[in-house]
Amino acid sequence: MSLTLSDVRRIADLARIDLSDEKAPELMSQLNDILGMVEQIQSINTEGIEPMPHPFGGAQRLRPDDVTEHNRREENMKNAPDEMDGLFLVPKVIE
Repeated sequence: MSLTLSDVRRIADLARIDLSDEKAPELMSQLNDILGMVEQIQSINTEGIEPMPHPFGGAQRLRPDDVTEHNRREENMKNAPDEMDGLFLVPKVIE
């Protein structure tokens, strides 16, 4: 499938994109390249190949969930202008 300039202008109009006459041929070429790649991918025979739910075969390599930062509440609260029960107190913003 190949797009024409009128197709590109129509797409730009539907997408509410301001497309100049100078940029339309460039955009048409780029869109036709993309559609060509899609056609190339669709032409591949995938008969007998199972769909993959995940590119890594469903197993994710996750890092261990280890605590790397320790509780420094008292040290952090030294900078608080006002605090109560270990929490920052801030002025009420919403009435």
